Amino acid sequence: MRAAATKPAPSHFPYAPGSLLTVEHLEITDVADILRSASRLDAMEPAERGALLAGRTIALLFYESSTRTRTSFELAAKSLGATTTLVSDKSSSIEKGESLKDTGLTLRALGAEAIVLRHPSSGAPFLLARTTGLPVLNAGDGMHQHPSQALLDLRTMLARLPGLGIGADIHAGTLNGVTVVITGDIRHSRVARSNAMLLPRLGARVILCGPPELLPEEALGMGAVEIERDFDRALGQASVAMMLRIQKERLAGTTLDLAQYVERYQLNSERYAARAQPGTLVLHPGPIIRGLEISGEAADAAFSAIEQQVTQGLAIRRAVLARALGAAV
Repeated sequence: MRAAATKPAPSHFPYAPGSLLTVEHLEITDVADILRSASRLDAMEPAERGALLAGRTIALLFYESSTRTRTSFELAAKSLGATTTLVSDKSSSIEKGESLKDTGLTLRALGAEAIVLRHPSSGAPFLLARTTGLPVLNAGDGMHQHPSQALLDLRTMLARLPGLGIGADIHAGTLNGVTVVITGDIRHSRVARSNAMLLPRLGARVILCGPPELLPEEALGMGAVEIERDFDRALGQASVAMMLRIQKERLAGTTLDLAQYVERYQLNSERYAARAQPGTLVLHPGPIIRGLEISGEAADAAFSAIEQQVTQGLAIRRAVLARALGAAV
């Protein structure tokens, strides 16, 4: 007998059940439920899967450019049978100055039953969830959170790290003995923040690596994390090396020397061969700037799971959409 994909939200949770706003709202049991749902959905015949959200409507509200996240949410929704509508800030009344609240209320009035939101302002998904009463899935808000990315990164690690597997039990010790090194523009990274909050709760050791311009000491406030400035030393300890894009659009006012950054922090095949432990897994949430934070050869190597992350993104986003709309999986 199948279990429901959702369970009643805690009484103190002020948003619609099924909302995914931050990893902080997820109990370990919630993470386990989402991963189990992803596996069940993967195993379903397409016709069965496509009936789960038939007749339901999901709005994709994107105020920032996106390829992987937007496309995977759209394909995930359609594979479950839902109708989707895409609203961007370049092709709607947002461009004329309409507020997030009014855009959300308009989408609700038009029949949207859940909203996937990417927004440049931290906290925007909370506002949208509060004002519309709909389940809201945070697809990235400012420099704050990207919860579905952390979940897909976790599923990729489970799939590729020895002794685990996608079907591994999820508990406080699942990632015991796993060291995840996150390197790059951590100051501006919602991906780093979500992973730093989620992975230690499952037993992982998380090391943040980068120069002070991209990794201030305040990053220790992200959770149970460590800071290491020497990438070679950090890489030598890594079970997983997660590389982050340098967000040039957010670097105004910094004095970062990109040539020096490449020399000290780029992951390339030579550095991997010299410093990494055998089997160290390489991840990157994308978009990749080849030749900057990672070389093209390293991004395409057998030790890279970057393409698998994209595939796992489709699986996780199916699961969180089914959860948002209360589908039994």
